[in-house]
Amino acid sequence: MSDSQKFPVAAHTLAYLAHRGAYAREQAVSSSVLASSIPTNPVVIRRMTTQLAKAGFVATCSGVSGGTWLLRPAETITLDQVLRAVDGCAHLGSTPAGAKGCPVGQAIPKAVSLAMKSADTAAVEALSKITVADLISQI
Repeated sequence: MSDSQKFPVAAHTLAYLAHRGAYAREQAVSSSVLASSIPTNPVVIRRMTTQLAKAGFVATCSGVSGGTWLLRPAETITLDQVLRAVDGCAHLGSTPAGAKGCPVGQAIPKAVSLAMKSADTAAVEALSKITVADLISQI
């Protein structure tokens, strides 16, 4: 999965679990059910839930009756935390090196990089104000 897809898939997964009220092992949601909601392959979901489990957001159980459930209330999970948990991508990209000997080509990469860093910081700050509960409140 590309970096640009990790965060949306992780946020969708957590929102789905919260919407279903999956807060205990008995309420676990299978990777195939999660995958059908996104839609993606269950293997992608299992990889994603492994990362979310390492971050302490979910627990998982494998096997026929296995699945994933939330360990924290949706109100306490902010989207910047989710982004960090999955090493997701909030940045706009990276600037290519400029042409040597060109005054614009030599100066613009640094200027554009600073602008992109500022935008990235603003995006993470905005995500820190949105919780998984906020996402499901829009359903």
